[in-house]
Amino acid sequence: MNGEQPIHVVPPVNSLRMVRTLMLVTSLCGGLIVAVWQLTQPAIAANKKVVLERSVRALIPNAAQIVEYDASTRGVTPGKGDPADGAVRFYAAYDRHGQLEAIAAEGAARGYTDTVRVLYGYRRACECIFGIRVTQMKETPGIGDKIITDPVFLKNFESLDVSLTPDMRSLFNTVKTVKHGTKQFGWEIDAIAGATITSKAVGRGINDSAQRLLPLLVPNLEAISQKGGMQ
Repeated sequence: MNGEQPIHVVPPVNSLRMVRTLMLVTSLCGGLIVAVWQLTQPAIAANKKVVLERSVRALIPNAAQIVEYDASTRGVTPGKGDPADGAVRFYAAYDRHGQLEAIAAEGAARGYTDTVRVLYGYRRACECIFGIRVTQMKETPGIGDKIITDPVFLKNFESLDVSLTPDMRSLFNTVKTVKHGTKQFGWEIDAIAGATITSKAVGRGINDSAQRLLPLLVPNLEAISQKGGMQ
């Protein structure tokens, strides 16, 4: 007809084809995410290992060599890959003569905003923790992060009592954080005023780790007392 615009008919949408296309795109994206994750895991693990080794060396300056071990009910074995179920990873630091200098291990617990991870040093001679290094923390700047810098708080870990019961099945006393200014015993941690939650996270992380590790480790320390004693 003169003067009339032609009518364009829009073809019907093929819903099944759209669904298939979306499924294909979703599968491709999922596959890419998994592939990227798998490719980056070795680098992430390697970086974590470097950070931990640096923390161990900062904690134990006399360490000439650091060796990873796993402690379990089967004894102490070289640490390779991820620890098996029930095993606890730790780091043996040896001096330049190949003598065991100290042990380092990680503890972790929930803080105010996220997990607080600390590396602590242990010596059998005093049955004590002699220092810590924070390896992961996202606590409030100026408050929670005082666990890194506060000299009074860090003094708690110059000789923190983690001695075992006579049967070596558990710590003689539970490591716990107490209200600032109320510390009375060697296994207590004097909290930072205003950062009690973060302070308690450090105490829980150390206690939980030491409760698991030390009963498995201490009876087997002789096997790793010299570098080369267990390969």
